[in-house]
Amino acid sequence: MRLSRKSEYALLALVDLSRQYGKEPAKIMDVSIRNDIPKKYLEQIFLQLKGAGYVRSFRGANGGYSLAKPPEEITLAQIIRLIDGPLASVGSASLYYFEHTPIEKNKKLLQVFKEIRDEVSEKLESMSLSDFVD
Repeated sequence: MRLSRKSEYALLALVDLSRQYGKEPAKIMDVSIRNDIPKKYLEQIFLQLKGAGYVRSFRGANGGYSLAKPPEEITLAQIIRLIDGPLASVGSASLYYFEHTPIEKNKKLLQVFKEIRDEVSEKLESMSLSDFVD
């Protein structure tokens, strides 16, 4: 598994919103500056996160973005799967995005990749945004 830059930026932005949880919505420009994320790219990311129900947007002078759920209810795995797809490094080892791949021909090799998937998944599923709020 390799995180895309989009996933990295999404996680940074969501941790930023986690720090603001329960307060006024965060302005996109402020999130952009605090995390060194290009504003236009952040707009695209927030649009995707909003569509998936992780963030809400508010219009007007006091508008901005906020988490749609408490930070402890949003796991790293959920966000990475949304942005990058499966956590498994090969499709035939994936639980949610299964597809047939050549590695299936060797059951021992496939088992190794399933074990790696399980380790990565367990770690990412057990960590929520709240774990990264100072």
